[in-house]
Amino acid sequence: MKTKTYVVTGSASGIGKALITELAKENIVFAGYRNNIHEPSLRLISPNIYPFFVDYSNPETIKKAYKYILSKCTKIDTLVNIAGCVVAGPVEKINIDEIKRQFNVNVFGHIELTQGLMPILQDGKIINVSSMASFGIFPFISPYCASKRCLDMFFNSLLIENKKNIKVVSVKPGVIATPLWLKSIDENSKYFDDYGDYSDEMKYLISNAQKNTTAGLSVNKVVEVILKADKLKNPKLSYTVGFDALVANIISKLPQSMINKIIKAGIFLKTKNIRKTNKV
Repeated sequence: MKTKTYVVTGSASGIGKALITELAKENIVFAGYRNNIHEPSLRLISPNIYPFFVDYSNPETIKKAYKYILSKCTKIDTLVNIAGCVVAGPVEKINIDEIKRQFNVNVFGHIELTQGLMPILQDGKIINVSSMASFGIFPFISPYCASKRCLDMFFNSLLIENKKNIKVVSVKPGVIATPLWLKSIDENSKYFDDYGDYSDEMKYLISNAQKNTTAGLSVNKVVEVILKADKLKNPKLSYTVGFDALVANIISKLPQSMINKIIKAGIFLKTKNIRKTNKV
């Protein structure tokens, strides 16, 4: 079996770590991480893993990352973009700098790294771990939804435009049990106390994120889909992972006014118990 070369971002935990552990059994893997604490543990997984630091909120690290990879290899078979974050809150209250951070991490960083690696992606694949949020039907995480939709749109254009025979795939998981949920609580917690009339919804968001940390699908379900798409000569443009992602896709095709009514009713029901608690 031919040894392949992969670049995987967001590889320090969750989907990324599970993926590189599988890929490194027979392949070379450049594994991107954001926190230096993770580098030693990544190296321990396999001698086939080459960790590299990249922080999408810092453009200089992106340039250093792709220059490092270009110095180490002449061909990338597959680039898997996983790194991401979640910015949450009602639109009228979200700090604009946080919205910018959302797009830097979930969109612009991926684009810049991909642009830097394009010279050695000839006949390769780009697999983006997007989200069912890209279907755009979830309130209070609108920056996240918009960023994932934007990511899909940019890379679909790249698929149409590129002259290097590069295939592009979007993998859209539903709720997956990953550390991303707890990280999102930690990153957004300083803003939750300033949401006034939206306090019930914010309490629900926090409790739901805590539940999703363990209640979501296994990261291995996403890894299976990524590996499947990677092996196919002509993979589908988009894959959903999980029943909730499938339902989100179906709902997104309804008229917007109908979607809004469904979502508003859902929010009312999901915050019902919180309102009862507040009255006690």
